[in-house]
Amino acid sequence: MIGLIIFLVIVIAIVTALRKGAAGNQSMTKILGLVRNASAIGIIIALIFSCVAQVGAGEVGVQVLFGSVQDGILRSGLNMVNPLVSVESMDIRTQAYTMSSVQDEGQHTGDDAISTLSSDGLTLKLDLTVWYRLNEGDAPQVYRTIGTDYVEKIVRPAVRTAIRDVSVGYSATDIYSIKREDFVREVTKNLEAAFNGRGVILERVLLRNVELPEKVRAAIDEKIASEQRAQQMVYVLQKEKQEAERKRVEAQGISDYNRIVSQSITDQVLQLKGIEATLELAKSNNSKMVIMNGKNMPLIFGPSGF
Repeated sequence: MIGLIIFLVIVIAIVTALRKGAAGNQSMTKILGLVRNASAIGIIIALIFSCVAQVGAGEVGVQVLFGSVQDGILRSGLNMVNPLVSVESMDIRTQAYTMSSVQDEGQHTGDDAISTLSSDGLTLKLDLTVWYRLNEGDAPQVYRTIGTDYVEKIVRPAVRTAIRDVSVGYSATDIYSIKREDFVREVTKNLEAAFNGRGVILERVLLRNVELPEKVRAAIDEKIASEQRAQQMVYVLQKEKQEAERKRVEAQGISDYNRIVSQSITDQVLQLKGIEATLELAKSNNSKMVIMNGKNMPLIFGPSGF
């Protein structure tokens, strides 16, 4: 826009000089006057537009005046600025930086997984994603001291360094299984310290995959499977103990019942029951014969025999 204004100013200067030389030619003077007026209107319009800067959603504008970065920032929307200022937009939304062994999955083509050593000397390949964003208040300082390519200058080296620094304190099996969260937590702390004062805010570290040597991975899988089988056996033993306890309680209940019943059955009770049965037989229309000796239970004979 500044270039256009300068061009129009030059046009006005040339037209003014030509107009003085063509003072006797009214038609030429009139045409040159129209050109000069149009150029002046163009300068005014260009000045108006150069005083307005539009910043996109999720971005901030950094003002640069003749190579000097201004401290203030421009927020999303339309902003009134010095017409001599150029505005550089910088993204402040959450961004993801991925380093992966999968082709074209990360910012770099090919295998970009992080190769590192564990405390037991094994080589690991880690797939990682880092969520981060630019601190909008620090955008001018980042642009002044680092530039717009701060991801390649700050984020990527810091992530790879933090991974390698932390991994040497963990064994391969710890990173692969039981201490995975502790490993990520320590990497996060290292990155937060690395980003401090750099205008970058760390949001989260995602450890997506841990690739171990094949023999080590098979040994770990077998160990985990053995632990699961052992836990399953403990569960089975507990279940069997509960079932044995249930049967013992049931048997004790049956034994108590039989003891109580045997104690309650006396000769008098048996004689009473015999008399009640004899009375019921007496009411029947079928032929029968009852033998009683006064001591034992009655002997009953009917059509079908004993």
